[in-house]
Amino acid sequence: MLKKKKKEEENKLHTEYGIAKNTFYMLKKVKEYRPILLALMGIGIISHSLMNYLWTFISKFILDILEQQSGTGNTDIMPLIHTLIWVAVVELVSTGLNVLTDNRCGLYMILVRMRMVTERVAKVLSMNYQTLEQPDILDMHSKASQAANNNNEGLEGMLHNIYNIGANVLTFLVTLATISVLDIRLILILAVISFVQFLFFRYTVKKDKKNVWDKMAPVWRKLDYMEYTLQNFDSAKDIRLFGMKKWLSGKQHEIISEKQDRMLYSKNLWTYNSLFAHSMLVLSTAAVYGILIFIILGTDMSIGDFTLYVGLSTTFTTALTAVLNDLGGFKQCSLKVDDFRSFIDLEMDNEEDCIPVPKTDKYKFEFRNVSYQYKGQEGYALKNMSLTLEAGKKMAVVGLNGAGKTTFIKLLLRLYDPTEGVILLNGTDIRKFRRKEYYELFSPVFQNVEVFAFPMAENISMKKTEETNRDLSRQCAEKAGLKEKLETLEKGVDTELLKVIHDDGIDLSGGEKQKLALARALYKNAPVIVLDEPTAALDALAEYNLYKSFDEIIGNKSAVYISHRLSSTRFCDSIAMFKAGVLIEQGTHDELLAKGGAYAEMFEIQAQYYKDENNNENAEFGEEAAVSV
Repeated sequence: MLKKKKKEEENKLHTEYGIAKNTFYMLKKVKEYRPILLALMGIGIISHSLMNYLWTFISKFILDILEQQSGTGNTDIMPLIHTLIWVAVVELVSTGLNVLTDNRCGLYMILVRMRMVTERVAKVLSMNYQTLEQPDILDMHSKASQAANNNNEGLEGMLHNIYNIGANVLTFLVTLATISVLDIRLILILAVISFVQFLFFRYTVKKDKKNVWDKMAPVWRKLDYMEYTLQNFDSAKDIRLFGMKKWLSGKQHEIISEKQDRMLYSKNLWTYNSLFAHSMLVLSTAAVYGILIFIILGTDMSIGDFTLYVGLSTTFTTALTAVLNDLGGFKQCSLKVDDFRSFIDLEMDNEEDCIPVPKTDKYKFEFRNVSYQYKGQEGYALKNMSLTLEAGKKMAVVGLNGAGKTTFIKLLLRLYDPTEGVILLNGTDIRKFRRKEYYELFSPVFQNVEVFAFPMAENISMKKTEETNRDLSRQCAEKAGLKEKLETLEKGVDTELLKVIHDDGIDLSGGEKQKLALARALYKNAPVIVLDEPTAALDALAEYNLYKSFDEIIGNKSAVYISHRLSSTRFCDSIAMFKAGVLIEQGTHDELLAKGGAYAEMFEIQAQYYKDENNNENAEFGEEAAVSV
């Protein structure tokens, strides 16, 4: 039942545009990105078609000349020489055009496909975060990625098919017109054989798409994850120290085995198709010779004509079969273009009626009866929550794992939209604002800090080189606690991070990465600071000192601090305590301690831990900063 429901949801997201619309779509992309390719394809279609039957006509003319001369005793070879000269000229021109068009068309098709890859990437970067992380959307993206990354199938395969079908259709029409003069029965027999072969080919394509490629999307997603995990520097330490090599290799092998089984199934399908196609070729050849021999017995057909019709019949069969098979392959590529277009055409947030975020010094956020339920989950991550973050105030959000703290932050940042209720900014529903403008209100610092293979200055500014203020980057780095680190670096903030692109790049420790994230927040200088457990890599005392110094640095800005430890609570204006997705307590530090509820209990446990751990040497600190149970 669940599988059926998921299938129905996927069908709602997936659109079948059809071969005709996809053909015009791809030609439109060619015109947009590389218009000269249209002209080259036209030239290539003509030259390729000509080469298919050129020597068949030439052979007839040569044989006719020789037959005429042998009958009259004429030994003049000049007509033959003239014919061969013209043949050589046509051959050279056609071959040159084929080489030129094949090379250029192949290159330009790749370039068009790569431009469409950038469309896919741009779509991912602009999609709603909440939508993008859904499994069905991830599968759609995986299919779109495969359609755009394979040069023999999908987008580029569609262009190759247009090119090949054009040449084969032209060849088919020329040979059809010629053979029809001889005997229409020959055309009918060859057409029937070719059509039977096509039906089997089409059956193979459908089976391959249904049982292989449609079921490969989750496999590709799993393989991408395993490749990333096994080659990611952050994972390397855990893999080695916990001896995970054998286990992870086994997991990867399971996924690869699943892929191999699908690919073997596909190869077997196409092996059977190839055997059937060769059988049909033998049958068509026998039919051609049988009919031509029957015609010869009743007429005075010349050797040249016999050679011509044998050659044209073979070319006709090959061209017709190729056209039909290309149409089957064309259908297969079109289905993958459907995958690409379905992802590209996914509806984005309609922001035409959105209003600008107000320009003011004070931003007040209010949650009114807000609930959030993750897709596919029965329970709520947050339930019926109401609270207010006043402008210029500091709020601490505390609670154990799974309390709903991170979900709350994602709702505040509008990475998620509420399932129920409303979030207001200065009295206006935040869904009425443009996301990009709304995001500019926040300087977030997350627990997992992404370090990019750029200079440190760009890692702080998160902007292009020419848009980065290097002096400001350095100042923010020093304020965030990286002054001593910069003094050890010869290039300072121009030092490259990571060794992925630059051999002289450096790695940062966990604590240094967190300070880098704080520097980013300072550089952005947004009116609201959000710290989502950014100090997990620091010890409790370092976290306490960092929070206090950072609080002084940001001044009168609004701030939300999230931590398992309670070191951030005493200097905050208010504290929100979450448990199992419910806001259970709210007030100042002193108010909640006096209440003697869940917050006071958690605080006492953590404070006592530090008193015991440090033999009462840090008893005062133990009342302010403690580690989570």
